[in-house]
Amino acid sequence: MTDLGQALGLYLHWPYCARICPYCDFNVYRPKGDDEALLAAILDDMADWRERTGPRALASLHFGGGTPSLMKPDWIARVIEAADRLWGLSTGAEIGLEANPNDQARFAGIAQAGVGRLSLGVQSFDDAVLAGLGRDHDGSGARQAIDMALSSFDRVSVDMIYAHAGQTLSDWRTELGEALATGAGHISAYQLTIEPGTAFGKRTERGETLAVDGDSAADLYELTGEMCEAAGFPAYEVSNHARSDADRSTHNRIYWEGGDWIGVGPGAHGRLGRSTADGGRIATTAARRPSDYIAGVATRGSGVPDAGREQLSPHDDMIERAFLGLRITDGLDLDHLAAATGCQPEAAGIDRMIDEGFLARDGVRIRLTPAGRLLADRVTREILP
Repeated sequence: MTDLGQALGLYLHWPYCARICPYCDFNVYRPKGDDEALLAAILDDMADWRERTGPRALASLHFGGGTPSLMKPDWIARVIEAADRLWGLSTGAEIGLEANPNDQARFAGIAQAGVGRLSLGVQSFDDAVLAGLGRDHDGSGARQAIDMALSSFDRVSVDMIYAHAGQTLSDWRTELGEALATGAGHISAYQLTIEPGTAFGKRTERGETLAVDGDSAADLYELTGEMCEAAGFPAYEVSNHARSDADRSTHNRIYWEGGDWIGVGPGAHGRLGRSTADGGRIATTAARRPSDYIAGVATRGSGVPDAGREQLSPHDDMIERAFLGLRITDGLDLDHLAAATGCQPEAAGIDRMIDEGFLARDGVRIRLTPAGRLLADRVTREILP
């Protein structure tokens, strides 16, 4: 597998959604008519970042959100052209976009604009489940969207959500089996989590049960791994399964393997290290509200306010890289971690997690065992100083 720890990616956050899902805690808004102004600000922000990063070619360009499939295809094409003009797209660079099944009429145009990988937010094929999750498509629409995506894009990922209240192993076996049989080369299976401040979070505070308990969630997770492995979709990350190395997400691997990425668009996050004049790795967060972002680009040249730029300490950098790096099945390269940050996890903690069966060591790499993947964050915390 190609090492993306030295790569540069570009993430574009399009914050608008036709409907805001009740479980979502992303930076999202209903469209308010300033779409063209936002596009112009994003293009200007990209030009500003090019001045900061220098001429490093992009390994990936990812349109996330929100619902970037609401963007007009010619706007997507303008962003791709600008990215190529400003930085250059490396040979085989991944251009990916997240899409709602209801936007399938735009898929052909999005593909013609230059997008090669589509992540389709299916979440479920069951109409009742989709209604409960607040989605604005039904199972039939999801199936049609997958067929349309497969006919339009080189690579397709189907995103699913499991562990919602009342879901049984049999229910999930049926839904996941259908997703695996679609012909898509990538499956992202995410456990429903109840986030504070969301509509689901508020309902949970009032006493509703919207997700299964921990033991049931673990059973569903184990079933996911077993079914995907048997179908030829081994996990390469805690929640992500691919039919081949080529089907794996390049952009997400830049996150997990400690590469750099630029974040443009309202609320977009970025991480930049070797590419900046500051010397160390910095974390950036763009202004969250679209109007603030647009105003910031107009006055500062960048959508990132001073408060949205943080120099990470070597220790904090190491912690972030460890949490992300241990999520991938290839594991965390301790030598690379030390070279990048000057810091290391605790040897005693690593030995303890190995003894308890949650970690395995392979030379300079440590990786989560199947038991460890069930408790990924907890295991990572156990090895950090």
